[in-house]
Amino acid sequence: MRYKMEELVPIVGKLAEKYTSFESTSISYEKAEQLMGAVLYSIHELETEEWEPAVLAGGTVSAQQAYEIGASYVEKKTKAALDLYNQILPEFVCYGNKCLYDTFVKGLPEFFRWYDIKFEPQNTILTLDYPVLKDISAYTGIDKIYEFIKCIRLEQIFFSKFPTGYVEGVLRGYNRFYKDMAENLCEIMLISVIGHVLAMKPLLEQKFDKADYLRMQQIFGQNSLEDVKKILEKAVAAFIQEYYESDRGVLEYLNESVEGIAVRLKNAADYGMLSHMFCADCVGERNGNP
Repeated sequence: MRYKMEELVPIVGKLAEKYTSFESTSISYEKAEQLMGAVLYSIHELETEEWEPAVLAGGTVSAQQAYEIGASYVEKKTKAALDLYNQILPEFVCYGNKCLYDTFVKGLPEFFRWYDIKFEPQNTILTLDYPVLKDISAYTGIDKIYEFIKCIRLEQIFFSKFPTGYVEGVLRGYNRFYKDMAENLCEIMLISVIGHVLAMKPLLEQKFDKADYLRMQQIFGQNSLEDVKKILEKAVAAFIQEYYESDRGVLEYLNESVEGIAVRLKNAADYGMLSHMFCADCVGERNGNP
């Protein structure tokens, strides 16, 4: 839905009256821009695939109606995001990683505390320093926060199948300073899982030996990058089918990183550095330490 400026300005005017508690009709240019952003953000909620068909079924929707309905969706989404956050929090595990802990446990409550649904719903407030596998850079406001929380939920489901000590061992093997790094922990764990699947090695046997690396070296060395990507997708799908009852949400989320992992493993194999992707003894060298 696209509306002309003359249809939007009256909505901003009414919003400005509420912002000033009906005591003044004068606001700064910057504040007017902010309120226009709030109106556009709310209307944009109707342009999502989830809502637009139902809203448009009854005919033409005026700009005022679109704003009011969109604003109600923003409010509902905020509540849904907070409810999901509160569901995750009691059993949330960060494995000692400061970036994940600070973002999820410390940062998100501040977002919900200061988020202005009516006058500035487009403001994300947080920088969300912990990187998730899904690209959420195009989102803002509660849309971005909600997507982030849903990503964390899927990561927690993925991690839940592994003992805490096992996950910490894999992370420590990747980087002895993993508690201070700002990388996605789920991807690191997935690389380890992929290695086990390709090497046909039980997950309980955490460390890889020479035979394991040779088996993986053959796979990556004999196939193109595109073929490697397909091999990894099959490996991930097989793992999810066996341990997560083919959970589509988890599978789709993990697949967000498969292409990047394929590039990393293929390059490592081509340069004889494959062990550095898995071996705890190589961590120091990988991180530039003696």
